[in-house]
Amino acid sequence: MTKREAEEKLSRYDQGQLLSFYDSLDESSRENLLNQIDQLDLSVLNVWKEEKTKGISRGTFFPLGALTIDEIAKKRDLYQAVGQKALREGKVAALILAGGQGTRLGYDHPKGTYNIGVTHPLYIFECLIQNLQDVVKEVGVPIPLYIMTSRKNHDETVRFLQEHSFFGYPADSVRFFIQQMAPSVDYSGHIYLEAKDRISLSPNGNGGWFTSLKEAGLADQMERDGVEWITVCAVDNVCQRINDPVFVGAVIESGCECGAKVVRKASPDEKVGVLCLEDGRPSIVEYYEMTDDMIHLKDAAGNLLYNFGVILNYMFRLDSLERIAGRNLPLHIVEKKIPYIDAEGNLVKPDKPNGYKFEKLVLDMIHMMDSCCAYEVCREREFAPVKNLHGVDSVDTARELLRKNGVEL
Repeated sequence: MTKREAEEKLSRYDQGQLLSFYDSLDESSRENLLNQIDQLDLSVLNVWKEEKTKGISRGTFFPLGALTIDEIAKKRDLYQAVGQKALREGKVAALILAGGQGTRLGYDHPKGTYNIGVTHPLYIFECLIQNLQDVVKEVGVPIPLYIMTSRKNHDETVRFLQEHSFFGYPADSVRFFIQQMAPSVDYSGHIYLEAKDRISLSPNGNGGWFTSLKEAGLADQMERDGVEWITVCAVDNVCQRINDPVFVGAVIESGCECGAKVVRKASPDEKVGVLCLEDGRPSIVEYYEMTDDMIHLKDAAGNLLYNFGVILNYMFRLDSLERIAGRNLPLHIVEKKIPYIDAEGNLVKPDKPNGYKFEKLVLDMIHMMDSCCAYEVCREREFAPVKNLHGVDSVDTARELLRKNGVEL
């Protein structure tokens, strides 16, 4: 792309500020910036304008029950046998969403590389891989493992896992791919620069994983390898049970297009997304979208009806994902603190939100499915998210739950 072509592209969206420092750059930096502009998807700015004027509308919500822990126990042997068979036959791959940094932990490195140990090193990736190793020992074969990184943390993530020999996991069963990125904008919709020759980009949310997988050519490879299902989980839940055969078997037996592990809410107003129906299809209602009536609605036995919170551990049919692949997921606009280069070329690190990032969310993928099997798990065994350094959903609470589950720290 030439400078003139870049100017023409940017002028259509009033984004000429991205070339503010072009004339002061050396030839290599100019080429780098022009390449970024060439690859930049500016259509997200149309989404920004539309949401600013109309907002995102939701449908009519209705409670959705779940396979409870007691119900699962009654059919455990059946579910386990079905899941073990599918896993042994290589029909179920695992995917970890690991594109984020540990910024909120005061750790400017890939979140999966964070050391959560106390008396000895114990990394988040190590916790997850050890949990997956439990399944490998049970079924006798390695599970195909896919790890989604981002441009910001890919090299460091790959190097870290290689240096630690994948914590004993077979290296030839692990594949990496990079998440697609989206630009960050200020409150007037202008895209930030994070350096004079670098556009401010961020991973496009936890719902962007399948299009990123396809772009890397790995979805086609999965199909050739006989994979029929993909389980997807977040990197930051150190107690995440990945490809648990009982869960895998329950979802397959249900006949649903997808499954979701859920936990009972700790309190009616707990800040978790709740699995539900929206206009008759499976969906997730965020805690801040729930009315007071929804939060406290109970059945005849006194149980909360909007009671099952998601923990970002899902299972999808591969052919169902292919079916929805051509449909664009909604882009959600999220207010964030975004470091940027000011008009004088100085790096500014704001201490409060100063703009928006664009994210695709997995909840919209769930809503595109015809059916979803909600599968209850024990939160003290499977839900230890590491979102903060201290307080709720923190390093402290995760360590406490790891100890309860017999993990030496």
